[in-house]
Amino acid sequence: MAQVKLLDRDDGEELQRAELYGLLARLWHAPPDAALLEQFAVAVTEAPQPGSFLEAPWQDLVAALRASSVKEATEEYEALFVGIGKPDILLYGSHHLTGALNEKPLVALRADLAEIGLARDAAVETSGETEDHVAFVFEVMRYLIAGDDIAVCNLERQRRFFREHIQPWVGHSLADATEQHARAKVYAALAAFTRAFVQVETQGFDMIE
Repeated sequence: MAQVKLLDRDDGEELQRAELYGLLARLWHAPPDAALLEQFAVAVTEAPQPGSFLEAPWQDLVAALRASSVKEATEEYEALFVGIGKPDILLYGSHHLTGALNEKPLVALRADLAEIGLARDAAVETSGETEDHVAFVFEVMRYLIAGDDIAVCNLERQRRFFREHIQPWVGHSLADATEQHARAKVYAALAAFTRAFVQVETQGFDMIE
């Protein structure tokens, strides 16, 4: 998982988008550590674009993380996404789209990753996670926004990847299941912010058609 930083108001719009994808990937992949909580302790409470659709859910997310500790956030993450046996909430696209793991959405994702030139790395192999984990697809979007290869990292590729592998499930099935979980506090706020961000991205991509 690539290092993320909280945004400054002066960051460019595309950098803001890339780093928001990176931050979401980080928080969905694992509970926040002390360093990340320290960043949130001093984070601005305005969204990168003050007064925007994202401002209120961003403020709620900042507040939730400030009110939490590493121990509390870890316990919450494990209760929601780890657990004993089958987790209460699965973080994989195939499950949310088909009701089962390792199904056709994962096959389609792997085909698109191969076309982009991205391969499953050793860390993913060791963890047992598949590429349709929400954190993985968010990191791919971060790459498609911030990468240097304009033949791959361009707006049309972003739009296609987002429409195929994020829009159909992240802002609806995953966010709803997380926000409604009885144990969710930090992750309820994260789910609400994720839903809002997906809505903003959806509207943005709609405008370029």
